[in-house]
Amino acid sequence: MERPFPTVAVVGLGTMGAGIAVAVARSGRRVIGIEAGPDAAARALARIEEATAHAVQRERFTAEERTALLALIEVGDRLDAAAAADLVIEEVPEQLELKREVFAELDRICPPETVLATGTTALSVTRIAAATARPERVLGLHFFNPVHSMKLVEVVRTVLTSPQTAAQAAEFARELGKEPVAAGDRAGFVVNGLLFAYLNQAAAMYESKYATREDIDAAMRLGCGLPMGPLALLDLIGVDTARTVLEAMYEQSRDRLHAPAPILGQLVAAGLLGRKSGRGFYTYEAPGSSKVVAEAAVGAAPAPAGREVRSIGVCGSGTMATGIAEVFAKAGYRVLLAARSQDKADRAKAQLARSLERSVAKGRLSEAQREAALALVAPTGSYAELAEVDLVVEAVAEDLAVKRELFATLDKICKPGAVLATTTSSLPVISCATATSRPQDVIGMHFFNPAPAMKLVEVVSTVLTSADVTATVLGLCTAVRKHAVECGDRAGFIVNALLFPYLNDAVRMLQEHYATVDDIDTAMKLGCGYPMGPFELLDVVGLDVSLTIEKVLHQEFREPGLAAAPLLEHLVAAGCLGRKTGRGFRDHARR
Repeated sequence: MERPFPTVAVVGLGTMGAGIAVAVARSGRRVIGIEAGPDAAARALARIEEATAHAVQRERFTAEERTALLALIEVGDRLDAAAAADLVIEEVPEQLELKREVFAELDRICPPETVLATGTTALSVTRIAAATARPERVLGLHFFNPVHSMKLVEVVRTVLTSPQTAAQAAEFARELGKEPVAAGDRAGFVVNGLLFAYLNQAAAMYESKYATREDIDAAMRLGCGLPMGPLALLDLIGVDTARTVLEAMYEQSRDRLHAPAPILGQLVAAGLLGRKSGRGFYTYEAPGSSKVVAEAAVGAAPAPAGREVRSIGVCGSGTMATGIAEVFAKAGYRVLLAARSQDKADRAKAQLARSLERSVAKGRLSEAQREAALALVAPTGSYAELAEVDLVVEAVAEDLAVKRELFATLDKICKPGAVLATTTSSLPVISCATATSRPQDVIGMHFFNPAPAMKLVEVVSTVLTSADVTATVLGLCTAVRKHAVECGDRAGFIVNALLFPYLNDAVRMLQEHYATVDDIDTAMKLGCGYPMGPFELLDVVGLDVSLTIEKVLHQEFREPGLAAAPLLEHLVAAGCLGRKTGRGFRDHARR
């Protein structure tokens, strides 16, 4: 295949358009930049010159390479200059009629063989193509911002885009050093189709006052390893842009989860569009600034004093129980590691010892620290020995009947005033609390796996939890160097309530044959900076565990869009549970 598109026109040289122009010129192609009016063209050229000078300072390329690159770029204000291009990439504002007008004019100006591409993030490429007499040579090329560092390009085909045009566009993207992912023409394509539903749910969660903006963002960063929290990301993208994308998604899907959360419309109406306006979900130092300005709390009541905690009981013998015991022991607390038998408790302590030894080998702990932590952990096969501890953390099987039975036992054993905590990730904390005669002392303390490494703890208060119990657990999290986020007792808490609908949407996307497992995973990792794609994560978590959480969320909220994808149910029924069985969305036995 000969090198595609030696001359490329870019119509609209805002942040995205200018970035694309530089990327194309870096590949050795001639670039024709087009802006609306001579003043805008002059500003665009200055923006390109400034950006490339900054790139030289960052050592992304040399001064000589910059000179050669700039020589390939010409910027003007006449759309008819696009007639000399083999490919035209449109990057004008996200308005359907404006884009259709531009494409109709380009169709008149450009030779029949010229390929026309739109950079839309969510609008219908088919409707844009319909403004031309060459729909077979029209497609979407969705780059991601900032173009110089983001490796993904979604190549969006309509039902009329020719295979040759799509293949040329994909090869063009590769020659720019990008990873092309094929997508059909539906609102949001792959990345935004998955990302914006999640962002919308986060906005709705904040609007309902279920958790603070800081806690929602911290939960997703620390609990899922995401580069940004959802509300900070909405501010970066632009609240108005997000609302436009969601409106397009809802118009097509009619899924209520895509209907923009009312708070998005309210912020747009108030002109609070995010970073670009200086205020959105957060307040910034100035328009365009990334520096968040702290806002004084209005009428905040002083926090109550917590209860004293000197000794801690951990119930369970699995990975979570031993990890939690390790966290407390390393912070200097005496820990009783209680299991159903002395043998199980001894094996759990041996597992804890191996974990500490690995930390020593990696230089994270000294031998003396390891020995000190180990000496603080006493294994026991009798829950009766928990009688005098100040706080008990339950980390047994994720089965409500099992947990309620244990809490009823702890209620009889533990001293008055002891805090009783459950690590459940999806079950109602209140159901554990009502198995006791002291529901005011029961709270959720959801650690993430592996507990020694993961910084997040979701602190889940029920309608009956005492304020001083919440204060006790928040203080304890600080003492063991964990980041606590507060939330109420509803299915999924913060992280799972936002994470699992996103994973379920990815399964739906796959079962509808819209994109492949590899393309969806690649798109989310390269387009959003996620540490794992949704199918990689599902296989790690376990498809059975994921299905259980999906069902709990659907049962709690009764939202049709939260119903588990049939494909997920079928794989679980077939015993394909992910890495633990060797097969899930991928065949791990062959790897």
